[in-house]
Formats: sequence, structure tokens, C-alpha cells
Amino acid sequence: MNQVLIVGASRGIGLEFVRQYRADACAVTATARAAAGLERLQALGATALRLDVADAASAAGLAAALAGARFDTVVVNAGVYGPRSKGLEPPAEPDFDQVMHTNVLGAMRVLPQVAGALAPGARLAVISSRMGSMGLRTSPSGWLYRASKAALNSVLKDTSLVLSGRAVCVAFHPGWVRTDMGGTGADIDVSTSVGDMRRTLAGLAPADNGAYLNHDGQPLAW
Repeated sequence: MNQVLIVGASRGIGLEFVRQYRADACAVTATARAAAGLERLQALGATALRLDVADAASAAGLAAALAGARFDTVVVNAGVYGPRSKGLEPPAEPDFDQVMHTNVLGAMRVLPQVAGALAPGARLAVISSRMGSMGLRTSPSGWLYRASKAALNSVLKDTSLVLSGRAVCVAFHPGWVRTDMGGTGADIDVSTSVGDMRRTLAGLAPADNGAYLNHDGQPLAW
């Protein structure tokens, strides 16, 4: 049975990953910060773990909670958008701390904890964004979020170097998805986005390690 870990699964993309993998009879472990999210995960038949990636003490306990597990697929999805800026609007310090601690420091805390729980040949993905791309950027909107996703891409690249030969690690742009974060006017529904990413994950080869991919598997410029 395929063993799957989804970090940040209380709603949206993370919850849809849980729903789809459970529908395929995978054994899923998933994390959420609050009781309501944990209940949603349990209702889908997942093993639910309380985790706040922005809290050092919470993240430090993840490896112990995963002791003995060997995951074939890991998706690190936890993230926040922050202020909806349109130009060079300096973020308030609390906003900066929330976005960077969740999107970047959270991944830097979680990935080392997860490394020891990977099955041989595992697939590991972080949910990044096309907004983090330098080469494709044409707008400064949401520049704090953009900066955090560019930093997350760097974190993924370093992770791919450390785990080379043990796992295939990629950063995903999930598309502009109709979720609470993406809004109702976004391009694609969450089921399509997650279905595409799952197919891409399943088809990854060792040569894809360290790649930055669209949800459908097309390479993106860093």
C-alpha cells in the first residue's frame, strides 16, 4: 500500500491531496494546526497529526511522530499568502514574520524531520508557485508572497542535493486554483490541480530531481 504524507492538509490543496489519495486506498498521514482540520482529516480516514510549521516546538516533534514510517510520497503544502500588495509596499513586520516563518522557515524545519521517514525512491514535493519565478515574473503584486516562494524554491533545490539518490524532489506550481487563497475567479478547480500533480509525481524519474514544475509536469524557469 502506498504510504503518503501531506503536511498542511486542513483545507484547499492539501485536503484534496488527502481526499484523492484516500480514494485510491493509500495510507495517508496528514497534518493540521487546529481541531477542525484534524477532524476533517480523520473523517477521510487519514492518520491526523497536529502540527504548526511556524512553531519551533511543534515542528521539532514531527520526526518522533513519524517514527517507523516509510513514506513513498511526501507533499509539503503548508503556506500563507500575506498582504495583497500591488507595488513596493513595505510589509508590516508581523506580516513578514508570518509569511516567511510559514512558507520558508516552516519547510526548513519540516524537511529534515521528514528525511528519515522516506522510503527508497520516494517522491517529495513542496507546493511553491509560479509567482516565485524570477524568469517568468511580469508583476510585482504580492511581493512578499513572491519572495517567500522564491526562497522556498531555493530550499527545495538544496533538499534535492542532500536527498539525491534517495528521493526525487520537486517544487510545484499548482496553478491558480479556486481555493480560499486563490479565490473564486481562479483558473482551475482544486481537483484538477491535485490530480495533475499526483500524475506528475507518479511519473517522476531520477533525472527530475530538483526540478521546478507546473502542475501538469511542464518545466518552469527559475
